[in-house]
Order: sequence, then structure tokens, then C-alpha cells
Amino acid sequence: MNQTHDLISFLSASPSAYHAARIVADRLGFDVHDETRPLPVSEGGHTVVRGGAVISYVIPENPRGFRIIGTHTDSPGFMLKPQPDFQAHGFDQVGVEIYGGPIISSWFDRDLTVAGRVVLIDGTEHLVDLGPCVRIPNLAIHLGQTELDKQTHVQPISGIGPIMDAVAAQLGVDVADIAGHELITTDAQPAEVLGGFLSAGRLDNLSSVHAGLCAFERAAKDAEDILVFAAFNHEEVGSSTAQGAAGPFLEDVLTRVAEGLGRNPREMFAASSCVSADAAHSVHPNYAAKHDPHHQPILNGGPVTKINAKQRYASDAVSIAMWERACAGIPHQTFVGNNAVPCGTTIGPLTATRLGISTVDVGVPLLSMHSARELVGTQDQLWLTDALEAYLIGS
Repeated sequence: MNQTHDLISFLSASPSAYHAARIVADRLGFDVHDETRPLPVSEGGHTVVRGGAVISYVIPENPRGFRIIGTHTDSPGFMLKPQPDFQAHGFDQVGVEIYGGPIISSWFDRDLTVAGRVVLIDGTEHLVDLGPCVRIPNLAIHLGQTELDKQTHVQPISGIGPIMDAVAAQLGVDVADIAGHELITTDAQPAEVLGGFLSAGRLDNLSSVHAGLCAFERAAKDAEDILVFAAFNHEEVGSSTAQGAAGPFLEDVLTRVAEGLGRNPREMFAASSCVSADAAHSVHPNYAAKHDPHHQPILNGGPVTKINAKQRYASDAVSIAMWERACAGIPHQTFVGNNAVPCGTTIGPLTATRLGISTVDVGVPLLSMHSARELVGTQDQLWLTDALEAYLIGS
């Protein structure tokens, strides 16, 4: 249970992508380097943080290539608009945009925090977490049922007055000092262990960030290749940002490291591999027909290899074999979509496309993906961590 409780603490400390990136950097304890200066290639660990994304790497003696774990720090929710505060019918309310693809109904009548990054006029960046403060109220059933309007029906009410006043007060500044912000709503209820399950918000994809972080910590001393842990932002909205996997962040870091070592980056990429770790779908017992009848992962059945003929996942025969070796002695499962049901995607195909690096898509099975509260098997988390560690140090 130690790792499970560590995951609970990690989730509590990571109410936004920006918090998660900071926690990864702080926990690894490597020097954090400025991208405007040469990236060091001395033996040992190094970190680069770009907003809500973070890349850490460990350089051993005489490395051949890179072994990469790719994850993402963001989760669906409701992002505050630039001027979020307004009043209606005696209530302080908060103007929000829908971020990613949340199951909107699951966010109603939940105590929510507001958290994320604030940038002041002087250019300094600060993290904010207001704690339980807002709520999206349902309409009472006695008043009839209406079709959900994504503009008018999802604006939270605030219990602490104008939100930007509360943000400014937490930072000890005036509201006028705030130049911009990236603040998102997050379920304020702590994660809970339900027997062999863990119920929590943001398990897609902080479950993978935590497993990758634990594996990276354990494997760093045994590195033979350059170990890379990359946690991107903005996956839930397509990844096409400077912090996202479709942007240049990973390629920039790997290229600069390779060149700093006096190596040809593309030759090193050809000798490299990547495990894209993102949550997978468990079979839903009440909607089993939504799944392929012969590929139905279950909670606590082991990490899942995700495969798609249209390359929505990057797994191919070579990368699957690599992952199978990492899973030696560890239970594992396979997900393939039902042909009649749409399929999601991950950062895996983006990494493979940008860099030409052999990539496999994996993750723990989840129920209620993109709900305010998701469900994961506690044993799956342990097995994913073990498999990721084996990948990092394996042949």
C-alpha cells in the first residue's frame, strides 16, 4: 500500500498540470536548467520545465540511445475565462470554458477547487490552489429537465466571492497585478481506496505520470542508455502547443543532448525507444457490448497494451515485443477497439511521427475515463511501475 498512498499524496499535490510538473521536478531533485542556455550533458540527472510540461533525463557513461517514458500532466475540466467573475441573481459566479472532453454530468454538485498558474505583470509565475470553493449546481428535478447548454449551465457558483480576488489574496498582490492565468477546476475530494480499487480525479493521466516517476526514480542508478521521463501538457486538447507532445519540446531536448555528446541525433533516435503511458479503457460491466468481445481488459488484470490498425496508437509488432519483454512475469492485457465504436488516441503516435522512434502505447485500465472521479485497480499501478522500470533497465 505504500505506493498507493504515495499516489494519493501525488494526486492531492497535483490539482493542475502546472502543479504536477513542479512536483515531478522537485521530487527528482535534479538541477532544473534554463532552455536559453546550453543543456548539460554531464553524467547524472537533469531537468527542464516548460509550463505544465517537464522532461528529466539521466545520462550514464557511454550511452547508445534514449529510453523514453512519455506521459501527460493535464486532465479534462473547466478552464477559467480571462475575466471569470460575474454576478447573477445574487450569486457570485465563475465564467469557464470546457477543457478537453469531460463527462460533464459527473462534475455537477461536486466541491471543486480552482488551481493552476498565474503570471504577474512583472513576468513572475506562481502556482495557486484555492481549495474547495466552487460548485456547478444541478437543476432540481421538480423544476423539470432541460437539455444541457454548455454555455449557460456549467458556470460554477463561488462560495468565496469573486475568484480573482481570492487568487490575488493568496498571492498577496492586487488583482491589477495579475497579467494572465491558466486556472482549472479540479475535484476537491481526496482520492479514496475502495478495497482493491482507487477512486480519484485526474487518474487520466496522473496514474501514468506517477508510475513513470516511480520507475524512473528506481531505474536511474542502473541506466545504460539515456533515460528520459517526459510529461507533456495539453494532450486533452490535441497536444499542438509548445508544451504538448506535438510541439518541439522533446525533440529539442533530445537533439541538444545528442549534439552536446558529439553524436548524430538521428542515429541516436534510431537506437532509441519510447513507452507512451496513458490510461486505457477497462471493459465496462454494464456496457460490455461497447468493447471488442475478445479484448476486454479488467481492473487489476495488469497493464494494457493499446493497439489500433489506423495508428491511433503507435504500438507495432516490434514495440509490442519490446514491451512483452519488460512485462516478463507481470500480468498484462491487450486493448483493441470495437469497430463500431470511436477510438481515442495518445501522445504515442505524435512521438513516433516527429522523431521516428519505435513507440508502444500502454496504460492501466480505467473505468469512468474523463469523469470527475475515475476508478483504477491498485495492483495495476504497481505492475505498471514494475514493467516501466524493467523497460528502462532492460536489454
